[in-house]
Amino acid sequence: MDESLRDLADRFSQVADRYDDEHVSDEKPVYDACASFVVEHADPRPDDVVLDLGTGTGLIALALAEDAGHVVGRDISDGMIEQARSKAADSGLVNVEFGYGEFRDSHYDGEVDIVVSNFALHHLPDEEKREAIEAIADLAPRRFVLGDAMFFGSSDPEEPLFGHGVDAATAGTLVDVLTDVGFVVTAVERVHDQVGVLVAERPVDDSETGSLFAESPAEK
Repeated sequence: MDESLRDLADRFSQVADRYDDEHVSDEKPVYDACASFVVEHADPRPDDVVLDLGTGTGLIALALAEDAGHVVGRDISDGMIEQARSKAADSGLVNVEFGYGEFRDSHYDGEVDIVVSNFALHHLPDEEKREAIEAIADLAPRRFVLGDAMFFGSSDPEEPLFGHGVDAATAGTLVDVLTDVGFVVTAVERVHDQVGVLVAERPVDDSETGSLFAESPAEK
């Protein structure tokens, strides 16, 4: 782990035991709405493997484990991973696992059907965001759902919603990167001027027509 990631991991480990209650009152409704959209759009099948990158205390992973075949949560913070494992044990869910992993190296070698990430990618600078999305595309999921701080208006707002540690990109920039690596963006949820959810699907080859299209929910 490089030094910047180690510092970030240490910072989150220090607040892991109170992280779920950490967001201030103005931020929490936005954060909760974003998380709900991520869970809704992930929409796993009973036999799907879901990879949750930047899983934190396991909020998204544990919600998806109720419907998915298997959920893999990855984070760089030992404290966060410990909290996620504790919550999984308390819930009695046995189809979810938590461990160390980065965006650019998830430390998971199995097949992945869906990748999700909520409020984690913004910790990377823009060039590393691109590298992270490229690594996700290399996993060949059929769907990637990204919820995060992202700008729909000015990239330098007069009243930033989030402060320390947030290096958000514009929604347009993220859509461009997703498209560049071969995804089709099928939904955009604008939760706030500075927060959104992007849903990206891997094109499916129609062998009869030779056309490419994104799998629709009705075809799942």
